[in-house]
Amino acid sequence: MSAFDTSVPHPARRYDYWLGGKDNFAADRESGDAIAAQFPGIRTAVVENRRFLRRAVTFLAESEGVRQFLDVGTGLPTAGNTHEVAQHIAPEARVVYVDNDPLVLAHARALLTGATSYVDADLRDPATILAEARKTLDFDRPIALMLLAVLHFITDDDNPYGLVRSFVEALPPGSYVAVSHASGDWLPPEVVASITSGRHGAGRLRSQAEVAKFFDGLDVLPPGVVPLPQWRDEGPDAAEVSMYAGIARRP
Repeated sequence: MSAFDTSVPHPARRYDYWLGGKDNFAADRESGDAIAAQFPGIRTAVVENRRFLRRAVTFLAESEGVRQFLDVGTGLPTAGNTHEVAQHIAPEARVVYVDNDPLVLAHARALLTGATSYVDADLRDPATILAEARKTLDFDRPIALMLLAVLHFITDDDNPYGLVRSFVEALPPGSYVAVSHASGDWLPPEVVASITSGRHGAGRLRSQAEVAKFFDGLDVLPPGVVPLPQWRDEGPDAAEVSMYAGIARRP
């Protein structure tokens, strides 16, 4: 299990803080406040990302008939999480959550059933994630790979496109990939540099074209890779959220 160090901010706990949760520590709050000072829309962004999650899972379960979800970088479970949305529509839906924070694992234990499981692993280790996911999911049937607000923590040095390709190549035809990703397209360069500095955990804000590249070889569904609030909705101004989102199908 991942080491538990409350002195270092963790994305899942910082995200929880921005959502108004209580499962965070001083380092998470300090980092969260510092980012919010640079980008005041961050709290709106995380709320909108949760709304996108619910829209995406609802669309995939209702309209596309998906009954299996692999949610990598799930964060701390909150109301309206993937399994709740999917299993409300289809009680037989199966969900595998993946994260690398022990606090997330502690909370996730309450969710562990035959249809919902948790993998303690990092996105950078697709082999482990896929091997563990096979214990719950049937890789002969379509799976929705959820990569929401996680890929911007993967720097170019870690080969983000190769990592996503490793997952996609393991998915059967008819599977889906959902991505939401923070972008600097609406932010001044100095703000981008501050947000992605090592102080807050290294990351990479990507342009629309760079986010769209994660879907290479896949069929991107309408409305395409768009500002997150505009994906099948009319949310707040794109600049306030500064994220892109899209869903694609594996042929």
